[in-house]
Amino acid sequence: MGAPHNIKRYGEVWPEFRIRLGFGILNILKDKIIISGGWAWHFMSETGHTEYKHAHDHKDIDVFVKKENVAEVVIILQQEGFQKVWTRYDHLPSEENFRRYEKTVELENDKFHRITIDFFERDDLETIEANGFTVVKPDILLSFYRNIHSSDKCWAVMAAKDLLQKGTDPVGHPLLSKMPT
Repeated sequence: MGAPHNIKRYGEVWPEFRIRLGFGILNILKDKIIISGGWAWHFMSETGHTEYKHAHDHKDIDVFVKKENVAEVVIILQQEGFQKVWTRYDHLPSEENFRRYEKTVELENDKFHRITIDFFERDDLETIEANGFTVVKPDILLSFYRNIHSSDKCWAVMAAKDLLQKGTDPVGHPLLSKMPT
């Protein structure tokens, strides 16, 4: 589970390039993947929301891929310059067959940015469409914060838990990207 947030840092936003680059690869893969984690909450949020760091985790991109699409997604990632990166999780027994792919991009200011995609295989996920992307259904996504995702303190996760407990659909709800008061 994620550490408690430092509320003094609320209001910080993700750099525009991180959102742009993440969206770029997701747009290429959109017909072959199911988006999870912070990017799923991003797409379930209102269009045009402020990219607060504590609302949605954009440090990496979490995706699920059906077995029938794995080879094609790997080929696309390689064509886009991503490489397989070995992690300590690669050899652990898992139903999801975890992989990590990364690409380093040179930014305009001569600095570098690494795009990380955590890739899980799975055929049985319940999904919804949100802002043109296939994402894990919110209640299923919340269950992943026990074992797959760690940022359970982000505003979207906390808001979605509360909304679902009240019987309210969190998709498109303003609280998914709103700073708590």
